[in-house]
Amino acid sequence: MTESLLPLAPGLDQPLEVLTACHGRMMSQLQTLDRLVRWLPEHGADADACRAAANVIRYFDSAAVNHHQDEEDSLFPLLFERVSTAGRPRLRNLIEWIRRDHAEMTAAWLRLRAQLEGVAAGTSAELDADEVANFASRYHSHIDREDNELFPYAAQLLTPADLAGLSEQMVARRRLPR
Repeated sequence: MTESLLPLAPGLDQPLEVLTACHGRMMSQLQTLDRLVRWLPEHGADADACRAAANVIRYFDSAAVNHHQDEEDSLFPLLFERVSTAGRPRLRNLIEWIRRDHAEMTAAWLRLRAQLEGVAAGTSAELDADEVANFASRYHSHIDREDNELFPYAAQLLTPADLAGLSEQMVARRRLPR
């Protein structure tokens, strides 16, 4: 085995692991937002703040969108194909909660994004700490539920062929122009 100082990211041939790893990257972006809120009052929208804000915008505008589409357009239909009749109510409730939360997180993101655009452009040092905290809290709760409920359930239900199909859809989604 080759040792590395860098963490190895799962390949798209491991779709559930990719979705979980994406949560780790989301948490990193949330930490950046937290640092940015604390940075701005003292340093303003300096070069570091502009870069940080631009990176957060890029992440939540692309990777987070792909992640939600991976779940809603690809994973959820597969789960409904595989779940037993007895398991359908549990799965339906979980997926309805996730979809509602995705919609609420998207709305919260759009509000936060508007503030971050000014920081990224260097024209504003305003970033509402409460809005950042609420956004992060929602994501933490969402990630916890998916990591501890959705993904383990998916691992039980999905076949190797399902995972291969999911992987193909995820690869194709990332090849689409934005």
